[in-house]
Amino acid sequence: MVNNLVFIHGLESTSHGEKGQFFRKFFPEMIIEDYIGDFALRMQKLSGLLAGKNNLLLVGSSYGGLMAAQFALQNESRVQKMILLAPALNLPEFRPGAGQQLGLPVIIYHGMDDNIVDPYVVKNIAGKVFRQLEHHLVDDDHSLHNTFSSLDWRKLLPDN
Repeated sequence: MVNNLVFIHGLESTSHGEKGQFFRKFFPEMIIEDYIGDFALRMQKLSGLLAGKNNLLLVGSSYGGLMAAQFALQNESRVQKMILLAPALNLPEFRPGAGQQLGLPVIIYHGMDDNIVDPYVVKNIAGKVFRQLEHHLVDDDHSLHNTFSSLDWRKLLPDN
């Protein structure tokens, strides 16, 4: 089974930010695009890019984590796994249905010193929505400057 790897950048970032460049270098098959505009426009673009694709492994950073989670809520059968980096699940755009839970594996890395997205609020929300949650609270900031490059991405994103 071939996995479709997808990276979704944050609100103030682009596909050419540090994380996007890293994934382009080490995972050249990964779908990495720029998202602009409001949440609805970004989600429309993401849905269009992923139309007809299954076995998705979504990596979302901050606002991109919010986008990945919302996409998975609407397309759970198409998503194999999510890795969320300081996901902005605390924003009103994240709208799981009443009591809706996702059964797919979700791994979150969130910096304890994140002053943009409260890691403890997000952990509480994630615990209610994701049934297979692996949550890592790390000694880092919102961008995960210290943690990101030290993660074993080959293990987190299995070869196709």
